[in-house]
Amino acid sequence: MPGTPPTRFVYLGPEGTFAEQALRTIPAAERGQRTPARSVGEALDLVRSGDADSALVPLENSIGGGVGVTLDEMVAGSPLVITREVVLPVEFVLAARPGVTLSSIRSVAAHPQASTQCRGWLRDNLPDAVVVDVLSNGAAARSAATGEHDAAVCAPIGATQQRLTVLAEKISDHNDAVTRFVLVSRPGTPPPATGDDRTSLAVYIAHDRVGVLLAVLMELAVRGVNLTRIESRPTGEALGRYAFFLDCTGHVADDRMGEALRGLRRVSAEVRFLGSYPRHRWTDSESDGPVPAPPGQSDVDYADAAAWLDRIRRGD
Repeated sequence: MPGTPPTRFVYLGPEGTFAEQALRTIPAAERGQRTPARSVGEALDLVRSGDADSALVPLENSIGGGVGVTLDEMVAGSPLVITREVVLPVEFVLAARPGVTLSSIRSVAAHPQASTQCRGWLRDNLPDAVVVDVLSNGAAARSAATGEHDAAVCAPIGATQQRLTVLAEKISDHNDAVTRFVLVSRPGTPPPATGDDRTSLAVYIAHDRVGVLLAVLMELAVRGVNLTRIESRPTGEALGRYAFFLDCTGHVADDRMGEALRGLRRVSAEVRFLGSYPRHRWTDSESDGPVPAPPGQSDVDYADAAAWLDRIRRGD
């Protein structure tokens, strides 16, 4: 129910993955019930059916970009909204059973994306080891724990859960890689504005209208709404039909965001609101704060302009 704090959480499983690690950074999820799902679609459908309150799923990665299946599933069924984001550093470790040494490793279990991101380290440190593809980072950790493989490239939480010894930390070739996860719930009142928020939208455009994408972007630009991400996905209707997924700074309660949404509604074939929620903050430094509104585009400016127009209409 809207307004009721979530207690039943589902996440893209299995156990021992970065998704579980990200979910457990949320205090309510750490206290509540956590259930792994076999796919993003299954996780979101459990929320839609009411069998879970919220689902945590990956939305984008700083190396691989947007997670297409999440974007597609977000708009494929009944509406869902994002209520929170979690940005997690992707820090892979090499782990093995106690007693296994680096020089004795002949086989390494790894999810294909994990082995790709750690290719350089594996080449330099385990040149003779065979890397075996498995279905998830959690499965890699379990295969090392059972002795099926000598070691695993996995998430730190997987090594801890399987009681493995970490032989090497931060073995990714991109040490600053991060994955952005989103907590998704059934529609309700958005979280209160914090002054440092993000709004996500799916915008469908009429394919036979010249310049309609420019018109969409102008609705944001002229109101000083900062566009932080745009990505197109095919709608599945026909070749050349796309939906555009947008992330913007600001909250639906902000005057300038509200004006922008009204404008998008007018110029687009359809707009699906995907949520307004607090932006993930890395630090408390000033440089990590919200992008300020341009001159004339703050909520105070909008309120002043609205009051001015009201006075004119009243004849004051």
